[in-house]
Amino acid sequence: MSNIDLAVQGEIATLTLNNPDKLNAINRAMWQQLSALVGQLSADPAIRCVIVRGAGDQAFAAGGDLEEFVTGRATLAQALDYHGEVAKALNAIADCPHPTVALISGACIGGGLEIAGVCDFRIAGESSRFGAPINRLGFSMYPGEMEGLLRLVGPAVVKEILLEGRILNAREAYEKGLLTRVVADAQVADEAYATARRICAGAPLVAGWHKQWIARLLDGRPLTDDEKAASFAFLDTEDYKEGLAAFLEKRKPVFKAR
Repeated sequence: MSNIDLAVQGEIATLTLNNPDKLNAINRAMWQQLSALVGQLSADPAIRCVIVRGAGDQAFAAGGDLEEFVTGRATLAQALDYHGEVAKALNAIADCPHPTVALISGACIGGGLEIAGVCDFRIAGESSRFGAPINRLGFSMYPGEMEGLLRLVGPAVVKEILLEGRILNAREAYEKGLLTRVVADAQVADEAYATARRICAGAPLVAGWHKQWIARLLDGRPLTDDEKAASFAFLDTEDYKEGLAAFLEKRKPVFKAR
């Protein structure tokens, strides 16, 4: 049965796209579940990093479940509603205050590529592959789904993916800026969780602020005086005092997100 599985170990949450009979293809119910679970984790201050992965090692996700398109996306109203759910899930990941890591093994195609594209980190195995060859299926990518990829790699790479319909290997994807890191297939899970642990070792409020300011600066507008002042909100936090004290005392800091 298709599902989004949630597992929490300490400060790290793992969301698993679980539809192995279809290479983890994502159906409407899974998109809705993904939105709800990411929203739940976003509101949980005990979580410091979210990993997204596919079940097994054959695919992160091989796209949307095309069998649904015949009946669930046949009219304009249905298409707007269906892809509105997809965009809602992608926006939930992009807006998650906790850092997000895509752990990618195997195929990362279509909707899978869209999910990986809105995560903060993409750690992939050497044999993984990437693309969205929907030009061969006669439909275009919904703009609300294209946005994350466009922000990540820019128009030239998005055109290569969508107009040519090429499937990129991991090295090509890395060279084009789609990936954060490529490692041996056997090491991809270890590296993704090591990345999460390095994130968790930092101050969680700072991680959230860094994500916030990166997103804000990318919109191109100059910062207001109020925003510049707000960037120093860390001065009033216990974590800032703890971080400085730990440095001066030559010990590891213990951050409490306050």
